Amino acid sequence: MQSNALLLAVFGAIVLLTAWLPLFLRKLPVSLPMVCIGIGVLLVWSPFSPLVGVNPLENRILTERLTESVIIVALMGAGLKLDRPVSWRGWEPSWRLLGIAMPLTVAGIAFLGWSILGLGLAAALLLGAALAPTDPVLASDIQVGPPQSGKEDDVRFALTSEAGLNDGAAFPFVYLAIAIALSSASGEPFFTRWLAVDVLWKIAAGVGIGWLGGKVMGYLTFHLPKRSGLSETRDGFVALGITCLAYGSTEMLHGYGFLAVFVAAVALRSVERQHEYHESLHDFAEQIERLLMMVLLVCFGAAIAEGSIFGALSWQVIVTTALVLFVVRPLAAWVGLIGFQTSSREKAVIAFFGIRGLGSFYYLAFALGQAEFEGATILWVTVCFAVLSSIVMHGVMVTPVMHQLDRGRPRSWLRMPRTRPR
Repeated sequence: MQSNALLLAVFGAIVLLTAWLPLFLRKLPVSLPMVCIGIGVLLVWSPFSPLVGVNPLENRILTERLTESVIIVALMGAGLKLDRPVSWRGWEPSWRLLGIAMPLTVAGIAFLGWSILGLGLAAALLLGAALAPTDPVLASDIQVGPPQSGKEDDVRFALTSEAGLNDGAAFPFVYLAIAIALSSASGEPFFTRWLAVDVLWKIAAGVGIGWLGGKVMGYLTFHLPKRSGLSETRDGFVALGITCLAYGSTEMLHGYGFLAVFVAAVALRSVERQHEYHESLHDFAEQIERLLMMVLLVCFGAAIAEGSIFGALSWQVIVTTALVLFVVRPLAAWVGLIGFQTSSREKAVIAFFGIRGLGSFYYLAFALGQAEFEGATILWVTVCFAVLSSIVMHGVMVTPVMHQLDRGRPRSWLRMPRTRPR
């Protein structure tokens, strides 16, 4: 009874901090994820330490399920934020980051895993797939503003849309790593099935089901007769229902649920782009995302303080992480943006702020549950150290960098919100 009461008290404190901390951190070079990890570290030195010690190396299934939950909610929120209609020209930075920068990032990290960490082909590819995507959860400080806020310049739009799309696009590389690991054990060929199922079908299913589902939910929300549509309820938790429905139905049909959730959110926006109900949906999704993120990162910070995560930390891991964050991602993104009409300064910001986060934990936990990978401990240590380094480095730099970037823009870059129907 005492432990349950203690757990509720700690959880209540975390909920309150989730609401209050963003107000205090808004103008400081400190991010909410950094504070969450710090809280976890402090809790280890307090009487509450038994409640928060969750080591991802020892709790793979729990890590997979919790990170999966926060990612799909974050993807819904990211899709609902985007005011820009889908088009080849308008989404040009997104396609460039997805089709050019991401494969280059996967290849570059895989090479580092093989050459520096001594990983085999399958494990090195898995490391690249896990660390390549920009995280939709931890990158929220550099994303566009809420729906119809007008805060959607090219930098924020590129990073938000990239974070929404590349979580689904990373999965083919994860499945390729799994297929290589399984083939090494069984000797069976894998490429044809991987290409047909894990690339073509799963992507098509994710995009198709997500787009159709978003359009249908948009009709039910906005186009039914008055007092019949879901928008009349004013309930933000509808976003959670749409998220789970899109994700679950797509996964049952063996498609990429992450991709479906983001596409469904974008399709929902397209049905009635300017309606104020999008704000309620986005705000609820953001609140749930922030709460789940905070709980996970507090546990991550506690596990770091206990010393169990970085027991195998080595100079090879440190060098690999530094190269990933300072060389591979920035260089790959810069190459992907060659020819895109924006300033060199904005390209540099887009290229640098490829934040590693909870998605990396999910991909690694998922893959290790599907096949045996040599060097699993090294994979965990590298991913954990890369995520921690990204949280600290990007968290310190995002506020001053974006402030300087905005100061150099003309005042007209921030569009006034358009009138929204009630």
